[in-house]
Formats: sequence, C-alpha cells, structure tokens
Amino acid sequence: MRNGTVIFKTNYSVSAVKDSTALLYRNHGEPSQVVQLESLDLPQMGPESVLVKMLAAPINPSDLNMIQGTYAILPELPAVGGNEGVGQVMKVGDKVKTLKVGDWVIPRDAGIGTWRTAAVMKADDVVTVSKDIPVLSAATLGVNPCTAFRMLTDFEELKPGDTVIQNSANSGVGQAVIQIAASKGIQTINVVRDRPDLQQLSDRLTALGATHVITEETLRRPEMKELFKSCPRPKLALNGVGGKSATELLRHLQSGGSMVTYGGMAKQPVTVPVSALIFKDVKIRGFWVTQWKRDNKHDEDALRNMLDELCILIRAGKLSAPACTEVSLQDFRKALENAIKPYVSTKQVFVM
Repeated sequence: MRNGTVIFKTNYSVSAVKDSTALLYRNHGEPSQVVQLESLDLPQMGPESVLVKMLAAPINPSDLNMIQGTYAILPELPAVGGNEGVGQVMKVGDKVKTLKVGDWVIPRDAGIGTWRTAAVMKADDVVTVSKDIPVLSAATLGVNPCTAFRMLTDFEELKPGDTVIQNSANSGVGQAVIQIAASKGIQTINVVRDRPDLQQLSDRLTALGATHVITEETLRRPEMKELFKSCPRPKLALNGVGGKSATELLRHLQSGGSMVTYGGMAKQPVTVPVSALIFKDVKIRGFWVTQWKRDNKHDEDALRNMLDELCILIRAGKLSAPACTEVSLQDFRKALENAIKPYVSTKQVFVM
C-alpha cells in the first residue's frame, strides 16, 4: 500500500472462509494488556446476513475507551475491538436486496467489532461506500469526517467567510473540520498543543486548508486581537479537549455563537464563565455521532447523503484520510501502545 492505494487479491474461494482472526478482549482494562489475537469460527449465514472480509480498520480513542470500560456504550464480553473500518462483501444471504458481492461496506453503528479478518454481519448493520476512493479514506470515513460534517452543518448557519475555532485541531475530527470548512470557504482557527515539531504540524494543517494554526498558549495572549483584525470572531467553537482549553475557546466566540463539545481528551470538566452566558448568550451544546446515527436510523437518506457528499470531497482531493500507520493484526500490541502515546500524529490502522 502506498498513498492510500491498495490492491487486494479477492480471488480466493468464499467457501474457504470458515474462520476469522480477531482482536478479542474478555475483560476491561489497559488495551495492550487485555486484547488478545484469537481465531474465531464464523457463525452460519442467515438469509438476511452478509459475509464481509475486512480490508482495513483504524484505532480510534473511543475504541480504547470501550476496552477500558469507560465509554458510554459497552458491548457484551467477550467482544471484538474496533468500531470503524471498511470491508468487502464476499457472500450475501437469500433475502438481502441492498448489497451484492464485491460491495465495500462500513458499519452503520458502534459496537460491531471491526478488528478482524472476516465477519458475518446483518445486512442492515452496514452501508455501502464508493469503491473508487482510497481504502484508508473508506476505513476512516464513518466516525471523524461524519462528526466534522454534522458539527459544521447542524449548529450554526455558516456562510463563506465565517470563522470556526477548534481545539484538538490535529485529531482526526480536527483535520476533517479543516478540510470540509475550507471546501465551503469557511475560515478556521486551529488550536494545538505546543510541541517540538510545531512548525511541521502547522505546515501540515495549513496544507490541508487551515487559515490559522496557534498554540493553547497563544489562545490566552493579547495577540488574538490582532488575529481578529483579519477574520471575524467565530460563530462556532468545536471542543474536543475540555478544561481550560474549552473556556478559552468560549472567550473568543461572537455573541450568540455555539460551542459544541464532542470529546474530552483533558478529562476535565467544561467551565462556562457566567459573563459568557449573560452578556454573550453563547449556546453550549454536545455532539455524539453514534447518537446522531441512531436518531436517524429510519431516515435512509440522511446517512446516505452525508456519505455521498463526503465521498465527492474525497474524489475531488479536498478531503484526505489522516496520516496513517498501517499495521498487521499480529502487531496489535505495538499499535495499541502507539495509539495511546501523546503527540503521535498518525492514526494506527489495521490492514488485513
């Protein structure tokens, strides 16, 4: 695989796929300690199920939280790790009308267990994605780009020239926000933690379309006034950190603007100054893409239209996958350890 382009050999016999190699955990705890590589027998296919060969699946923070037992939803144990990824349909049940052999599919919801070589899934639990996008883009499409898309769409009416401010700008969501906003002519102020390779990171985010890249420290300094001479104060703030960082974002919002919290990497509460509520009437909201998908479960067009729009951006070169490190399932311990390290700018992705 190079530059997200993968050639997969799919000319093996489907009947030969009897079992699956999977990353399983039987207890909650530190991911690199409780996850094990095991061989699982595949269940019999039902009339409404599909056999899926997984192609690639990333490690997201929510996957780690699930294994640690701290996430909002937890599958029954033992469970296969991973909530996101792309697979290829190898066989379809007699009653399946929406999918065909060869289709690429991604999970509709969390908890499906994507860190495995193959799985029998309900046809209703997956949705097709275009096969003409890079496999890494498809594997990382269902969570972060969808979160970014909805937050930029559902909370404020943003027009070209408007500004969005976000912390955790280097995260998967942050990178997607930068690119989707740039495609719509929306300016972004992107806050990152100070680090040794700050200039390198700043250059990378600017290349994605970031208007401004600043550190958490700069966010608290008077020079922010200079920055707002070149762009309007943000209508929308996106918070993936919490704690002091979120409070600082609020300070820079324009009156009546919204701060949407989608993550809490600092593990500290969001503190809202009374003045922001009284004098600026800011709106404090939250967003969880899993809940959005569940709320729109019966609206087939809602998810389909969003995925199609994101795929249009991917094909146009306006939305790329985050920088990824490809790993085999066998190297899972190293991958899980790297996924937890701070300042690691690449996403760990299992390639089957």
